[in-house]
Amino acid sequence: MSEDAAGDNELVKAEGHGHITFDDDARVGRQERPGLHRTSSRRRSLSHDSSRSRLAASPTTGIQIEYRTLSIHVSESRRVDETDSDIKKGAKKNEHGDYFANLSFHKLEVDQICQQLNVSKESGLSENAAANRLQRDGKNMLPEPKTNYLKKLALYLFGGFCSVLWVGVIIFFICWKPLSNPPSPTNLALAILVIIVILLQAGFSGFQDWSTQRTMKSILSLLPSDTQVLRDGKLITLPTTDLASGDIIHLKIGNRVPADMRILSHSGDIRFDRSMLTGEPDEIDGAVGCTDDNFLESRNIALMGTMVVNGSGVGVIVLTGPRSAMGRIANATVNAKERVPLIQKEIWRFVYIIIVLTIILALLILLTWVFWLRVKHFEFMNVVAMLNDVMGCVVAFIPEGMPVAVALTLMLVANRMKAVNILPKGLTTVETLGCVNVICSDKTGTLTQNKMFVTSIAFLDHEVDRQEFDRMALNDDAQENVQRLRQAAYLCNDAIFDPTTLSLPLDQRAISGNATDSAVLRMAALGNTGWASAMPRIFQIPFNSSNKWMLTLHGTDQSGEKDDQTYQALVKGAPDMLLPACTHFWSGETNSVQVLDDAGRADFKAYQDKLSRNAERVIVLCEKTMKIANQRGTNAFGDEVTQNAISALTIIGILGITDPARPETAWTVAECRRAGSRFFMVTGDYSLTAAAIARNVGIFTGDTDPDTFNTLHNPSAPSSLELRKGRLDGERRSLLLNGEHVGKLADEAWDRVCEYEEIVFARTTPEQKLRIVEELRRRDNVVAVTGDGVNDAPALRAADVGVAIVTGSDVAIEASDLVLLDQFDSVVDAIRYGRLVFQNLQKVISYLLPAGSWSEIWPVLINVFFGVPLPLSSFLMIIICVFTDLFLSLSLIMEKEEFDLLSLPPRNHKRDHLITAKIYIQAYLITGTMETVIAHSMFFLYMWKYAGIPASSLFFAFENYSAGFYGYSQEELNNFNATGQCVYFVCLVMLQWGNILAVRNRRMSIVQADPFTEKRRNPWLILSMIISLGIAIFVTEVPGIQTLFGTASVPIEFWFIPIPLGLAILCVDEIRKLLVRLFPKGPLARIAW
Repeated sequence: MSEDAAGDNELVKAEGHGHITFDDDARVGRQERPGLHRTSSRRRSLSHDSSRSRLAASPTTGIQIEYRTLSIHVSESRRVDETDSDIKKGAKKNEHGDYFANLSFHKLEVDQICQQLNVSKESGLSENAAANRLQRDGKNMLPEPKTNYLKKLALYLFGGFCSVLWVGVIIFFICWKPLSNPPSPTNLALAILVIIVILLQAGFSGFQDWSTQRTMKSILSLLPSDTQVLRDGKLITLPTTDLASGDIIHLKIGNRVPADMRILSHSGDIRFDRSMLTGEPDEIDGAVGCTDDNFLESRNIALMGTMVVNGSGVGVIVLTGPRSAMGRIANATVNAKERVPLIQKEIWRFVYIIIVLTIILALLILLTWVFWLRVKHFEFMNVVAMLNDVMGCVVAFIPEGMPVAVALTLMLVANRMKAVNILPKGLTTVETLGCVNVICSDKTGTLTQNKMFVTSIAFLDHEVDRQEFDRMALNDDAQENVQRLRQAAYLCNDAIFDPTTLSLPLDQRAISGNATDSAVLRMAALGNTGWASAMPRIFQIPFNSSNKWMLTLHGTDQSGEKDDQTYQALVKGAPDMLLPACTHFWSGETNSVQVLDDAGRADFKAYQDKLSRNAERVIVLCEKTMKIANQRGTNAFGDEVTQNAISALTIIGILGITDPARPETAWTVAECRRAGSRFFMVTGDYSLTAAAIARNVGIFTGDTDPDTFNTLHNPSAPSSLELRKGRLDGERRSLLLNGEHVGKLADEAWDRVCEYEEIVFARTTPEQKLRIVEELRRRDNVVAVTGDGVNDAPALRAADVGVAIVTGSDVAIEASDLVLLDQFDSVVDAIRYGRLVFQNLQKVISYLLPAGSWSEIWPVLINVFFGVPLPLSSFLMIIICVFTDLFLSLSLIMEKEEFDLLSLPPRNHKRDHLITAKIYIQAYLITGTMETVIAHSMFFLYMWKYAGIPASSLFFAFENYSAGFYGYSQEELNNFNATGQCVYFVCLVMLQWGNILAVRNRRMSIVQADPFTEKRRNPWLILSMIISLGIAIFVTEVPGIQTLFGTASVPIEFWFIPIPLGLAILCVDEIRKLLVRLFPKGPLARIAW
């Protein structure tokens, strides 16, 4: 089949990092065709005649329903650089355009399309045919990111510290044999131990990725996935993934279209919400016949991911999975290059620093041996001993347990976020939230409830109190203008009450329909509505985003009589579109129809602006009596209505509709601002309405009017530097910018825009939203974006943190970094947890470095340069890094926030690094130096007390430390050294107890935040101390370990002496914290981490 062949063409792949955007290019062509065309309307009328419509005339006959063009293109870069990428964008756009231009499913008649797809409309596909097509085309699933498992495995095993550790494995194997004769079992055991360490790190990295994938699956499992399909003449329910090209699908209100479908028949009033694809909230009326040459624009095509918001219908699937319109969008999105999270950059930075320092020290030891020790002290250090010292340097300086600790920290905080209904898709994304300094939030459904209510009612010359209007509506003898208003609101409406809830009070009834119609219906349904049955709907023109009005035509008592073709037309829509066509109005003062003059138009505009400033959406209800010459049900009838409907209208009334802000929105905005994040609104609503809502929820805080596009181009306007200075000084300057102006801003103007404290972007398109994000990011802002539609995917992907709503589209969820399952205020918790991650990671690294790096490298340096017998073996270094210190560091992961983290400004990712000079000073020069000196003192104390060898004799001993030294044999000296190494090891383990008690509080004293009281209780801390003690006993006391790795039992007193010394480290840090608190601007405070 030709269409299937066309669908099997190669999918477009985004080069670099692709973005999907929607543009209005096709609209340009339509603008050259002003007015309405009888030819196109007749074509649609004929198509509807073939459907089994329950209305005498099709609801769409007679007018070209236009809507936002679904042109798809892939931008080539994250940067907004239109000049350099125009050619590439055009190429991509044409590729998509050619793909859909070659499709003709929408042009064929119903019987032809069924014949083309080899399917019976009455019985559907057989199970065998469906299975064959599924095998040919694949599952009906959106494209998923392709995973290169070999590359991932290589990254797990050879990335980060593992690359250096593999060198160590090779060297240990070489030292095992052939360099050692006889082969050294200790070196073999060390090689195997390092391999275990590498596998442990790789395992945790793999587990981290698996956890991310599991989270994604749990998110997607929340989305509806079943569809009613006709197979073998039976209507059954199947998962959407099992649908094939040619399947006959039954749709009803509330269904999500499972694939691109050609509509075969419908109830006459079926409508689709394409906002997931286009970003436009308007609904598209369905059709049976072709309404446009473009596959994407023809209304007889139901696109995958759109929602059925009214009516029912039957369609045949023509494109599934990646071949569908949404599939092609998703394909470009998932093939886009992933942005490296900020925390990952910080970890890499730390890894690079440690690896460079390790290589420098290793080369220093190697060169020292080549040019000095090999010549002067060859018997002291042969090749095997030198390589062991080099690897001791590598093992000592690299904190092998850090990758595991980082992974576990991120996993734990991610689990905490899940407990508050936030699902982070990637663990490393969690920390990025702590850096966010700009939040660009959608309005409808995010800041507001997406539940409309009529709050203002007025006639042109008289405003009516809502409660007074309700009282009049309940009165059967109400004035005619009130009854006309209720009648128009009730009849010119596509919302309907759920029949199962009609017995409930009016405010509790469920309504099927869009939010605006639902609000109007609930207002109009109060009181007697018996006139509804007396005025049946004859014809309608649905609301659409181009016309921004809807029309219903109703019969009267005389309508349909042989010589009378008089009908009542009711129109509801945007004032800007309908007011120019109005000539009269119903007066609230005189209860009669009056002529609409210029003064009346001015009053109307003033009232409209008043409602808009109160965050109310304004709609106007109009009427007109029409006498139609042509016969009802004919194409000419629809054409005549269309040509004459919007003229000589009479205004009945004006309604102000409010979408109330969520109760938590104002608090959320205030908390985000307190956390140092600027909160911007990006909406498609009108500027006055958007500004009013912004004031209601605290986005705009000033009493003066915000700056506008004209202000930015005023010569006297402040510069970007002046705006920044004012913002940093606490000045809250506001800006209200329309989307049409976004593309007109030069770089200099954008510099000023990005320095405003409060911004509302109104009337924005998806392309403009993406542009806003890119411009903010180009100026070193860390941006979070919220969105739920397919059209939001580019901005979600472009942002540093994309936040999707779980009720949104699959593509938006796929493009986002985290998903909100409940209220929007959980973003505040997400920011707090993001900062907690970074703070706890800093504590973990500050804890690991003193013993796991600094106190381990000095024994190697003292051995090489001062000839002292090695105070700490490589095996014991690994045990400290991977076991004893790791378990203690895991207790730091469980730490709660020390103080209100939202009181801190967002982290500057270019300046505030994970590892700073202050942390190096604290970990190496203060705590690390104390631990190094104390541990060496314990080593020398043991050698003096049990061997009688003073420290002075051990320095520069070199090859003298051999048989005969102080009368000992070589074996006895080896035993002394092995025990001394274990003394050093046990001492470090216990000194780290004092270090962890100091590190867990950066500012507060342990008296204020001990690990036992409820506020900062951490039972894992004591448990981890017990575990580290058990590991130390196991390593030093088990005979098999002693034989294999050269350890020895530690004298009992050396298990107790380090305990008060560890407390001394805690006391020194307590004094440091006290001085920092007393003298916050003193020299010690300047270097405090």
